[in-house]
Amino acid sequence: MDYKQLIIRGISYSQTQSGAYALLLEHEETNIKLPVVIGNFEAQSISLGLEKDIHPPRPLTHDLFTKFIVSANYQLVSVIIYQIVDGVFFSNINFKNSETQEELILDARTSDAVAMAVRFDAPIFTTQQVLNEAGILLELEEVAKEEQSFSETVATEDSLTSVSMEELQKLLEDAVKEEDFDTALEIQEEIKRRKKKID
Repeated sequence: MDYKQLIIRGISYSQTQSGAYALLLEHEETNIKLPVVIGNFEAQSISLGLEKDIHPPRPLTHDLFTKFIVSANYQLVSVIIYQIVDGVFFSNINFKNSETQEELILDARTSDAVAMAVRFDAPIFTTQQVLNEAGILLELEEVAKEEQSFSETVATEDSLTSVSMEELQKLLEDAVKEEDFDTALEIQEEIKRRKKKID
């Protein structure tokens, strides 16, 4: 089958479901976006998986499963979002044993599949049918307007801008120790913004 590769465009608050988030996947060749409604824990886990330099003091469920997969000599090869039924996406996670080359396919919720894929830097694919049924075409300017910060801003952006880099690093360490990952991600974004200005 001719699968279409998707990239993660961002995570924003869901406009349609209270307390949920929208994971925005994009087919780069056509700019068609695939919005997937996910829960708070999965949104946090995907964001932490993307932010390679934030390490929680205790492993999250997806981190634990990642260690188990590696210990069993498997690699996550790809994720395929193969179907949508009544607004629910169905996905498979494809594994391969690095010693025996045995392949293993597991059914998974799309949010969990993506959270695992980012930890292995594995590609995410879908079918043309899923893109036709659930894809939306948004201009990049519209996406930028719609995307909101994943973190609930405990420390507002204005208050973070008045803090020194040394204090930001300390705040980041404290937030990670306390497992307040929403705040940690917000602080991490401010550090990145400042580093870009210096560069």
